[in-house]
Amino acid sequence: MKYGESTFDILYLLFAIAAGCLILRRARNKTEKQMGLAAVILGCGDAFHLVPRVLHYFSSADLTAALGIGKLITSVTMTAFYVLLYYIWLGHYGEKENKKVALAVWLLAIVRIGLCFFPQNGWLQNSSGVTWGVVRNVPFAALGAVICWLYWKKRREDRAFRFMWLYILLSFLFYIPVAVAAGLLPILGMLMLPKTVCYILMILAFWRAVNTKTADA
Repeated sequence: MKYGESTFDILYLLFAIAAGCLILRRARNKTEKQMGLAAVILGCGDAFHLVPRVLHYFSSADLTAALGIGKLITSVTMTAFYVLLYYIWLGHYGEKENKKVALAVWLLAIVRIGLCFFPQNGWLQNSSGVTWGVVRNVPFAALGAVICWLYWKKRREDRAFRFMWLYILLSFLFYIPVAVAAGLLPILGMLMLPKTVCYILMILAFWRAVNTKTADA
């Protein structure tokens, strides 16, 4: 178990960061740079949680605080990732920004990040309760719903992002039970594996979008 999960986590981190850097290198416009940046932020942010998790399997050191702080950092970077997904959607489809949608995206993101810094989350003890697991994830789930809806509306307009809405939806369906109740039922932590697969598929969608535009140029 520990070897399989640890190998998967390390390969995912290497893939996300390397793919993001390659996308940034190939990017020819602002939107493609945002795709690369989103992948790098996702990989680097997840590293703060996954690296201590891997070390925890093979070390007797007390990594409780590192695991908790890693979850905090990952919570912030995941939120930033979805804000970037909004701007990628605008640029990729050439949409004019709707002020109400932009306000909703930013307000939900700011509230979500703000809630993550409340001491009631128990990051240093790596022991968040169900109540605060729900509280901090309500605005995050709402943010995900907005982004999912935007990509769903455009699902028929190009091949690269036609399933992006589904990856977003599934990632939240896998993530929310873990964030809310994994402390009570640790086996729920296994849902992070398919959630990570959804992120890999999102990054691959970025890669296809950049390469398709490069080929057409």
